[in-house]
Amino acid sequence: MSKPKVGIYGLTGCAGDQLAILNLEDELLEVAEAIQIIDFPMAMSGNDEKSPLDIAFVEGSVVNSHDRDYLKKIRQRASLLVAIGTCAVWGGVPALANEIPREELKQKVYGPVGKAFDSIPAQPLSSFVKVDYSIPGCPMEKRQFLQGVASLLHGDLPLLPTYAVCMECKRKENICLLQHRNQLCLGPITVAGCDALCPSHAIPCQGCRGPVEEANVASEVNLFREKGYTVEDIRKRLRAFAAPAEAIQSIVGKE
Repeated sequence: MSKPKVGIYGLTGCAGDQLAILNLEDELLEVAEAIQIIDFPMAMSGNDEKSPLDIAFVEGSVVNSHDRDYLKKIRQRASLLVAIGTCAVWGGVPALANEIPREELKQKVYGPVGKAFDSIPAQPLSSFVKVDYSIPGCPMEKRQFLQGVASLLHGDLPLLPTYAVCMECKRKENICLLQHRNQLCLGPITVAGCDALCPSHAIPCQGCRGPVEEANVASEVNLFREKGYTVEDIRKRLRAFAAPAEAIQSIVGKE
């Protein structure tokens, strides 16, 4: 069986997810043996920019027409498109809600030359193309990337956790930062997969992996209220990483 042809790309972002792939250390050689990476602009020269792809991994958010057009070209080449990282999946920090009108913001930051900048509100990949599979995280966890590659090689779409970070905290017997320390921790409404990394170091969950599906929102919001937090407090924390997400709008749109 021939190796799947793979491309790895970055739109506007910090390149953290591409670095996560390059930092696989011992596993990187095994990955390279299992797939044929033909287009990886960040890490390779002599890339094949035209051949069809079995799988395309794309990080970053769409913030201008170049990103949008580049993404559409990748989508046309790829049988499967995988969004990697929270910017690609949810919009990430570039999509952070800003109440200042875009043109006014460009004028304040760049002056008259700002009018020439090609800029659109930052959005996730799914706003422009079909995304077959998503691996969230800021950056994504290497374990989930490896599991994803393994599943795709077997012809299956990978299965990611659908429960909240709180479940991982309970398994590790962490002290609940929300219940016992009254800290605004988004673990109850953030999708798991990070092994509760931040709460395990006494740092409240910031929601960087995006919202968990089918969270018991009403109950969790009441819990936040009992601790003295408002829906606006939750909104501000959530929108740092996943401002455009419909799931978040269902949480924060109640007030």
